[in-house]
Amino acid sequence: MDDGEASMRPASALDGVALIVVSYGSSGLLAANLPRTAGDSGVRVVVVDSFSGEGERAAVTRLAAAHGWDLLAPPTNVGFGGGTNLGAAHALAAGSRVLVFLNPDAWTDPAGLAALAAAARSQGRALVAPRILRPDGGVYSRGLTYLRLADGTMSGRRTSPDDVPWLSGACLAVGAELWGELGGFDEDYFLYWEDVDLSWRALALGARLEVADGAHVVHDEGGTQESRGRAKSETYYRYDIRNRMLFARKNLGPAEVRRWRRVLPRAARAVALRGGRRQFVEGIGPWRGVARGVVEALGDHRR
Repeated sequence: MDDGEASMRPASALDGVALIVVSYGSSGLLAANLPRTAGDSGVRVVVVDSFSGEGERAAVTRLAAAHGWDLLAPPTNVGFGGGTNLGAAHALAAGSRVLVFLNPDAWTDPAGLAALAAAARSQGRALVAPRILRPDGGVYSRGLTYLRLADGTMSGRRTSPDDVPWLSGACLAVGAELWGELGGFDEDYFLYWEDVDLSWRALALGARLEVADGAHVVHDEGGTQESRGRAKSETYYRYDIRNRMLFARKNLGPAEVRRWRRVLPRAARAVALRGGRRQFVEGIGPWRGVARGVVEALGDHRR
């Protein structure tokens, strides 16, 4: 096989595939990660720039023009689920049959993208995720994460028959038909837990959650929200804490909702400490995010 034949393989494998990325203040990550992911494969790249400021909008607009990406530019911050749904609708209207969602702080290469798309095609009614690696090559996630229904905690392995699997929205592939059945992400979440909810609803429809062993993505967690041990944003604390109870109210029975409410203080403390202790003596933002998340978790806030 000569070099010309090899260069054609990603393009044919990615025919009818759309790569959808939602950006919020992430022009630097887009510039670093999207070109190496898409390469010259010809995959349709759809960038949704959830509004974070005029300067950022101008930077993303320049990047999209330079690389030939489809740019959607809503006038407000529409959140992860809302942005993804916009991008998916645009791609489907343009004829795409496989959708690949990717965080701005994650990357692969055209071969990895093609492997993930091929798995989504071959699996039919399934959500498909790759193995996710850290930048140093260590394993960030082998694919499935498990939700413990008893209290809403997460684990990388099943610890009880009642644990429910889910796939991370950091990178996810799905065929057009299943996406239509699901109706996209639930935009009530705005940010965080919408991938848990999507996985839950997929299983309820009789679809499967699959890991494509032949595909991997590198995820530099914290390019958009800082990684474990570093201070996180007020927004992170608010929505991560709030949305666990939103998920419970939407999907679980009264007894389970009551159990999750009882352990909410412990869960909120665990979320807060992901950014370390120092942040809580350096500013009011983390305190405000945690407090708002708890108040909204105990209420019934959709936004």
